[in-house]
Amino acid sequence: MSEKKKGGNPKFMKPVQPDAILAKVVGSEPIPRTEITKRLWDYIKKNGLQDAKVRTQINADANLEAVFGGKKSVTMFEMTKHVSQHVKAIA
Repeated sequence: MSEKKKGGNPKFMKPVQPDAILAKVVGSEPIPRTEITKRLWDYIKKNGLQDAKVRTQINADANLEAVFGGKKSVTMFEMTKHVSQHVKAIA
């Protein structure tokens, strides 16, 4: 019998390098995308950046505004797209 490998998609488990803009929020060491998402949410919750009425909306502070391409507010679904532009795959 073959054993099924547990965990997520290996693509998301590979470490990526955050750029200087994203590093202000998640740190500068290479980390998996899953950990970037976790650290982003920790940062959002710690700083009270999730909109109180529209819970899917993230209100950016100065650090996140830079990550979000100058937008003051994005949905949690848009956030992933913006973050992708600030990571580089490690060869």
